Amino acid sequence: MRILFDITHPAHVHFFRNPIRMLVDAGHVVKVTSRDKDCTLQLLDRFGIPNECLSDQNSGGILGMAGELLLRDSRLFRVARDFRPDVLAAIGGIWVAQVGWLLRKPSVVFYDTETARLQNALTYPFATRIVVPECYTGKLPEHKAVRYRGYHELSYLHPNYFTPRREIALENGLAPDGDTFLIRLVSWKASHDVGLKGWSAELLGAVVDTLRSRGRVVISAEGDLPAHLRSLRYCGDTAQIHHLMAFCRASVGESATMTSECVVMGVPAVYAATESRGYVNEQAERYGMVKIAPAVQCDEIICAIEAILDVREEEIEKRHRRLLDETVDVTGAVVSQIIQGARK
Repeated sequence: MRILFDITHPAHVHFFRNPIRMLVDAGHVVKVTSRDKDCTLQLLDRFGIPNECLSDQNSGGILGMAGELLLRDSRLFRVARDFRPDVLAAIGGIWVAQVGWLLRKPSVVFYDTETARLQNALTYPFATRIVVPECYTGKLPEHKAVRYRGYHELSYLHPNYFTPRREIALENGLAPDGDTFLIRLVSWKASHDVGLKGWSAELLGAVVDTLRSRGRVVISAEGDLPAHLRSLRYCGDTAQIHHLMAFCRASVGESATMTSECVVMGVPAVYAATESRGYVNEQAERYGMVKIAPAVQCDEIICAIEAILDVREEEIEKRHRRLLDETVDVTGAVVSQIIQGARK
C-alpha cells in the first residue's frame, strides 16, 4: 500500500512517527510532505523521517491563510499525482482532504480541535474518514466519523512507546533538586486561533513569580519573551522536551496539546486559555488531572495552580493509572484507521 502523510505541525511529527515506523516495517510505501512551522522539520530529521517541505507557516490572518491554502493545495496535488497514494492522512487534514477529493483518493483525517471551525468547514466535506476522540464535541458528518477512546498524545507518550529518562531531563533544564514547573505559551497564528490572543506580559510575570516561590520555572514559548524572563526560556533539545515534562511537578499554560501531553504522562496541569477542547475538559472533569482557568485572569490562574498542587502526588498517580486503563492503544488505532480508510 502507498500512503502519503502531510505533516504540518511539530505535534503531528510525534503523533505519526510510531504509526509511520509500524507501516514501513509492515512493507508499506510511505511518502511524507511537511511544512516549515516551528521545529517541525528539525523533528522530522531527528526521527529519521524523509520528507518534502511544501510551504512555510503563513503570517496569520485570513489573507495569509488563504494564500498558503492555495499554494499548498497546488504543490500537494502535484506531489500526490506523481506518488499515486492509495490513501492520504493528516491531522487537521485540510490539504489532504481537498487534494484527495480532486484525485479521487481516500483521505483519513485525525482531529481533536472543535474550535477550528473554518478549517473544519474546508476539510470535513472533502474527507473520506474523520477520526476523533470520543470526547470530541464539535459538529461532524457522522457517516464519515470514527471515534476512539483516547487522546492524540497517547500515540507517542503512552508507556508502551515512551519511557522518560531523568538524566535526559536534567540535561534539558530539570532542577536537580526540588520541583520544576513548565509554562507553555503559543503564538496564536493557527487557523483555529483567529480572533484570539494570549497572555499579557504582566500576567506571565505574575505566574512566574508564583511558581518561582515553589521551584524552578522553565518557559516554552513560540514567540518572544520579556527581557527579564528570557533566561527562563527552554533552550534544550526540542526532541527531548517530553523527558523534561515527564519529571515536572506541574505545567501551566495556554497550549491544549502540551497540557494533554503532561496529563498522559501523569503530570497535573493548569490550562489557561479563552477556548478549551473536549479532551482537556474530559481530563479535568473525568480524571481531575487538569484545572481550567478560562477567563485567563491572574487570580483565577493562581487559584488553579494552588488547587492542582494541593492534590497529593499519590492521588495524581491513581488518577493517571485510571486514565491509562480506560484508553485504547492509539498508535494501533491510527494504523488500523489508515489501512481501513484506504479500502473505502
